Amino acid sequence: MRRLRFLTHRHRAPSTNRALGLLLAFNAGAVNAGGFLVLHMYTSHMTGFASQFADGLVLGNTKLLLNALGAILAFVSGAAVCAILVNWARQHRLRSVYAVPLLLEAALMFPFGLMGAITLTWSTPFAVPLTVLLLSFIMGLQNAVGSKTSGGSVRTTHMTGNITDVGMELGKLIYWNRHATPARAMVRHDRRRMRMAGGLIGMFVLGGIVGALGFNYIGFVCVVPLAALLLAISVPPLTRDIPRSRTLQKLLAAAGVKARVRQKQGGSASSSPES
Repeated sequence: MRRLRFLTHRHRAPSTNRALGLLLAFNAGAVNAGGFLVLHMYTSHMTGFASQFADGLVLGNTKLLLNALGAILAFVSGAAVCAILVNWARQHRLRSVYAVPLLLEAALMFPFGLMGAITLTWSTPFAVPLTVLLLSFIMGLQNAVGSKTSGGSVRTTHMTGNITDVGMELGKLIYWNRHATPARAMVRHDRRRMRMAGGLIGMFVLGGIVGALGFNYIGFVCVVPLAALLLAISVPPLTRDIPRSRTLQKLLAAAGVKARVRQKQGGSASSSPES
């Protein structure tokens, strides 16, 4: 449990980045695979959507164009929101800098898991159901978390870069260094980089298997345990920041005041005589 608390801490270590990256890759694989079964599209695949956008322009297919534009804008918005939340947490000297965007991701995944089927019927200006935009936003938010925690070296929602890394390190591994080659000029593979990229790919695939099975047999509710996992790594460190942060205390106090006002309004409305 103590290790989970440091996954979202502002002070990073390679082991912390690796553990958080593996966990988020599993989550992304599950959401992405489940989204494909429901929507027949991979909501984190921005390369595909960028190509689809170009195809829509050339072919004059408005639906293709709007589909791609909506998904890209949602993904970009998720990444932008993550940057805003992380920088806000840094400026307010929170230790759990990366807990806030993960808490938001969990908050979005919970209602999606409980009533995701309803969002399939909600249309948007982009000719896709709200589900597509929601999942793309979540993937953009999560990918930005992995990128900011590791300085851009950990990618959790798409595997192109990780598979490329594995290929390059394999090439270095099998490269034949001549005996006359000086030691400093020898080609050597980076074992740590290969292990990290391979681990991310493995967790993404494992998450995809779990997500596909979950959506296939029990439906949207399979997202709820994934959201609970994100809560487990975001809520405890954030609660430890509350006693140290006046900003969080003020936010909680303001939320408490609003809740009490609503309760009073509800009570007065229920006690008033019928007209």
